[in-house]
Amino acid sequence: MTRVDVGVGARVLSVDVSGASDGAPVFLLHGTPGSSAGPRPRNSVLYRLGIRLISYDRPGYGGSTRLPDRNVVDAAVDVRAIADRLGVERFAVVGRSGGGPHALACAALLPHRVERAAVLVGLAPRDAAGLNWYEGMAESNVRAHVTAEQGTIDQLGELRALAEQTAADPESLLEVLQAQMSGPDVRFMQSVLYRRLLAKSYADALRVGPYGWLDDILAFRRDWGFTLDSIVSPVRLWHGAHDTFSPASHSRWLAQRIPRSEVHVQHDAAHFGAVEVLPRILAWLTA
Repeated sequence: MTRVDVGVGARVLSVDVSGASDGAPVFLLHGTPGSSAGPRPRNSVLYRLGIRLISYDRPGYGGSTRLPDRNVVDAAVDVRAIADRLGVERFAVVGRSGGGPHALACAALLPHRVERAAVLVGLAPRDAAGLNWYEGMAESNVRAHVTAEQGTIDQLGELRALAEQTAADPESLLEVLQAQMSGPDVRFMQSVLYRRLLAKSYADALRVGPYGWLDDILAFRRDWGFTLDSIVSPVRLWHGAHDTFSPASHSRWLAQRIPRSEVHVQHDAAHFGAVEVLPRILAWLTA
């Protein structure tokens, strides 16, 4: 794995590149909270698939400079800057959980560069007509999003406290989440390896403060800055049917509005099934 710092104006983005150096480039956009250190296939799997995997800390997370009041659409600017710095002209993009809206932003704003896009357990826009946005969502997520309706970071006191607790003890967030998981995610958390990878990602994400997480939540509540029907690349949406953090109804709603999209809801999976399905999605992205 190679780490690169990429400048975007006065900001710096912390980027990790792994897999085959001459492989098909794929951007992996991490969840909320998360970092470029999040779960990913082993290098041996990436080499076998012929993939050069590029991930980065969104602004305010890990080693990336914060961008106050950022919007979802700003991710396209950052991904383009990273691609330019790495000499990558055409690429695919996949967003996991909170990375999903940001992946769609890249597909919408960079149509001549994004060949395919995928969204795993993603969210729909807050103003999604005809969607009961909170139905099936865990209480902790509902509270965070409802509070963010106030529109200012000062209102997110409960989430800030959770972020500070997680920074001090990353495993504590897993315990908070586990209390609101469905069966497939509870079984996923029995893996010591996956728990270790998630805890490392949370620790890296929050080592400089809570703002990446807070800014993500606020960005999801605002206008995303693009329309779904402007996306021309093929898009695959994947969701676990028993997801209690971002319900599968969100992916179904997105699939009805993205022109060249397909949706797969896996009935024996939930939110963290996105980690296990990633190799299969990477193979589709680079087919």
